[in-house]
Amino acid sequence: MIDLKRKKNKILRKENFYFSIIILATFFFDRFTKNIIISDFSESSYYVNNFLNFDLIWNTGIGFGLLSFNSNLYYNLITFLILVVIIFLVIISFKSDNYDKIIFSIIIGGALGNFYDRIIFKAVPDFIDLHYGNFHWFIFNAADIFITIGIICFIMKEILIKSN
Repeated sequence: MIDLKRKKNKILRKENFYFSIIILATFFFDRFTKNIIISDFSESSYYVNNFLNFDLIWNTGIGFGLLSFNSNLYYNLITFLILVVIIFLVIISFKSDNYDKIIFSIIIGGALGNFYDRIIFKAVPDFIDLHYGNFHWFIFNAADIFITIGIICFIMKEILIKSN
């Protein structure tokens, strides 16, 4: 009984409330950018400058269009695995120190943004097209940026801590 109370108190800490705010802010920023693109996108492409266009595509795979299939079975399996990863990250974040919680909050917020799209639209709207000349990077969205930044920060933290 006491152990259950400790776990509940660990989850309800004030610091976890702050990290929930980061998750929600990340999620809603992603929703905001996607809603603008989805509602206002009437052209096939918006030219911004020599390195950036906005091209709306609907991604049924995971990050950067990887693992895109025309099968509901694969799509549902990938969506379920993404949900499992999100739940796993939430559980790990409760046990982490504050710096890791910030990193996990950014990743979770981005992952929830893309997961929401997978459930609601059956695909994720990607629209940021970075390019140089004829070379185009994978088209991505704000959630992908948050996930990537979070993963890079986590890897850098691990490398820097291991090297000290």
